[in-house]
Amino acid sequence: MNFIKNFNNNVALVKDENNTEWVVIGNGIGFGKKPGDQVDKTKIQRRFVAAESDLTSMDNLADISPQTIVITTEVVKLVEPLLNVKFNSYQYLVLADHLEFTLQRADEGVDLTDGTTKWSVKKLFPKEYDAAKQAVQLIEKLAGIKLTSGEVVFITYHFLNLRSGGTGLHDTIKISKLIGQIVEIVQYQYGITLDSDSFNFNRFITHLRSFMIQHLKKAESHNDELDPAILKLMIAKYPKAYATVERIGDFLQQKTGWQLQPDDKVYLTLHIWRVTHRQINNK
Repeated sequence: MNFIKNFNNNVALVKDENNTEWVVIGNGIGFGKKPGDQVDKTKIQRRFVAAESDLTSMDNLADISPQTIVITTEVVKLVEPLLNVKFNSYQYLVLADHLEFTLQRADEGVDLTDGTTKWSVKKLFPKEYDAAKQAVQLIEKLAGIKLTSGEVVFITYHFLNLRSGGTGLHDTIKISKLIGQIVEIVQYQYGITLDSDSFNFNRFITHLRSFMIQHLKKAESHNDELDPAILKLMIAKYPKAYATVERIGDFLQQKTGWQLQPDDKVYLTLHIWRVTHRQINNK
């Protein structure tokens, strides 16, 4: 690989033998290099195909400390197999930027999240939350600092964003809060606490995330519309679940302006019945 330019000493733009440009990350990989110099492939810890749209963003890496680049790379290496995901260049940069800010404010010891948010995120997204806990432990070890417990929540949001179909981090946080409020509506309507470890609960949360991502991206469903008679059947067979869906519809209309379509109501009614009926039967 031939060196093109530095973003900083640990991040460089290079070109391979097929003239494909790559952003490569590794300790000291760009130090002292001039255009055309060979890059030591053994130093490459991470690489991304350099799309034009990414290069402007990657220039921001010049403002991120070498320590943060190293820590971000180690966190990504830890998390990808845990969550079965792959960071793209933009997601890597966003995480690096967040960690740079985190390390800079670590001495302040200010926790920017409340206990309710922590509990909600931990219950709704246990796999991502657990990965974030491990990431925070790794960051503390590598940086020799102690982070607040709220940092686990912020990093959980970053990991959730990996699965959010191209939505931004702000939208991921919005989705998480909306899901938490919908779960509260269901629990209030039924007078129960949902089992966050159950298979049906996880299916319910996954459905809500997909539904919200579709609305945020204003994407139309490619599925055939259901027979209107199916909704009538749901209303007759699961009246309490459907009444809960109506409450959720009013909530979403008020908070976001989204309107539930008949198909949305059918699927939500089924999910709510599934996630509640077993717990009620076991009372």
